[in-house]
Amino acid sequence: MLPTRFDDVRGKRVRYFRGGEGPPIVFLHGYPDNLQIWSAVAPLLGGFEIIAFDWPGMGRSEAWAGGATPFHMADRLLALLDHWRIARAALVGIDMGGQPAVVAAAQHPDRVSHLIVSGSLLQWDAPTSFDIAVLRKFRFNQFFLKHFPRQVFRRAVPAIDEDVRRDFWEHFRRPEVRDFIVRMCAGYQGTLPKLPSEVSVPTLCLWGSNDRHFPVIHASHLRGAKVQVIAGGEHWLPLQKPREFAEAVRLECGGLPPL
Repeated sequence: MLPTRFDDVRGKRVRYFRGGEGPPIVFLHGYPDNLQIWSAVAPLLGGFEIIAFDWPGMGRSEAWAGGATPFHMADRLLALLDHWRIARAALVGIDMGGQPAVVAAAQHPDRVSHLIVSGSLLQWDAPTSFDIAVLRKFRFNQFFLKHFPRQVFRRAVPAIDEDVRRDFWEHFRRPEVRDFIVRMCAGYQGTLPKLPSEVSVPTLCLWGSNDRHFPVIHASHLRGAKVQVIAGGEHWLPLQKPREFAEAVRLECGGLPPL
């Protein structure tokens, strides 16, 4: 588990991890997880400064005012980088952390050295799993997240480290977190067709060969991006294949020797 602390940003509490020395890499989680999805990868990335945080409104971070589209989330990311005085960083985003990473890289290439996206809904009209297809419908999403959070969580989260799983559930079960996720899902669904398809920074789409939620066809949305498929990997690559994931990040962001 990553040791976390809290910071006050714009009058709101943000839970985060920051450690290591070297070029900064900022990790962006999706849902129903939080920053601990990076707990197995971060220790393998010596030679980099690692920053991971709970998105405002998720995990243990307090929600900020305003919308919840990938464009709003990218604005929050930039505000956090400013607060932590990070002039330029590599971005690694998974699931619903991937889209704001793409937006930030497209809109602020001077602030992003590398972009890595994993298991993310990048093409609004490309195939997804049945679970995702259902949860993309606002009323279904709202109903299931409000009334059946444990069932949603159990279907979404596979067998992973029990401490990490417990941390995910402890925060996902909070009504205010699920309320924010409902807003975020609606915001994403309405703006996905506007997601940038080109970025000027070096970009890697890092996918599991067995990602049932978002098949690797989603990676083709980013024109010119390299695509790397990890054999046997599923949607939760950072927890299921941490060594392979970390090695891909090391090579992409710094050309460092393999682990």
